[in-house]
Amino acid sequence: MIRCKSTARYRALAAACALGVSGGAAAQALPALGADLAQTSVSGLSSGAFMATQFHVAYSGTMVGAGVVAGGPFYCAGLFAPTPPATAAATQCMQPVGDTGPDAQAALDAARTFARDGRIDPVQNLARQRVYVFSGTRDQTVLPRVAAQVGRFYTLGGVPASQLQYVADVAAGHAFITSQAGDAACAASASPYINNCGLEQARQILQWIYGALKPAARPSGELLRFDQRAFDPGGKALLADSGYVYVPRECGAGGAQGGADGGAAACRVHVAFHGCLQGAGAVGERFVRGAGYLESAEANRIVVLFPQVVVSRHNPLGCWDFWGYTSDDPAQPDFFSREAPQMAAVMRMVRRLGAAPQ
Repeated sequence: MIRCKSTARYRALAAACALGVSGGAAAQALPALGADLAQTSVSGLSSGAFMATQFHVAYSGTMVGAGVVAGGPFYCAGLFAPTPPATAAATQCMQPVGDTGPDAQAALDAARTFARDGRIDPVQNLARQRVYVFSGTRDQTVLPRVAAQVGRFYTLGGVPASQLQYVADVAAGHAFITSQAGDAACAASASPYINNCGLEQARQILQWIYGALKPAARPSGELLRFDQRAFDPGGKALLADSGYVYVPRECGAGGAQGGADGGAAACRVHVAFHGCLQGAGAVGERFVRGAGYLESAEANRIVVLFPQVVVSRHNPLGCWDFWGYTSDDPAQPDFFSREAPQMAAVMRMVRRLGAAPQ
């Protein structure tokens, strides 16, 4: 029997009780909710931050904003030829030596080339985006000067200063940030990579992207574990069998489309990418339930998609692909493009949430 507790230390357990969801429940089909995909946004930590940036840039025609926590600029691993992308991802894109490291102008030049070739959406779309970038001053996994190039990339890409928030003054390690007493110390860099630094980062991200939010509310919608295999029929994306989606109470059963009288806005979709060693296979539902997205999503009609990758021979830490391990040709990886296996699979999920309910 699960005993529900209401203190902050036991927030994840309290959420499980409130949602009435069992970790052992069978995965189901991802629901069609009729969500407004023109209001889609994305965020992520670490490899999830690299993935968030490339997903955001590749599909910028659909996106309205991004939250990038401890990551690097678009196409980072491809910027260092002839260094193989896999090597660059683990070195120059994380802990560059001396004056080396990713360059935002080179990343933007690459994006313009890919857009010209039709591999990603037009770069001009970036000018209307709202972007949040975070780097902890104690982060030794992805150095702050790497993360700084994310903000520079978006500035060079046309994002006005008024639409870019760069937070680089918190003594955080390599982690997603909360204000929950039960989470790790702020300066830690260890599993599950969720640290208490006295601020709710998920809410900061959502509020920066969408504007003023209603106060957070206890999650009372549905946290669904869904079958991801339908979105990657060839198995190239190396996704886990199951992903998660949180559907606020007002967004379920067709409510995502808004009220029939037009009084309620359609629900929006936010994609949250976990970091390495932070997927469900490593930490269970700790990131899904405990990162802080659900509380603000519930009160503000935001459906949150938590896709999941699986550990594999080419991806032993369960990272999102930002160097090409899912590409057919590792020498010419396509991880950054709309047609890359993981990118395409996650976008199919997003489009499913936007489809009209049956």
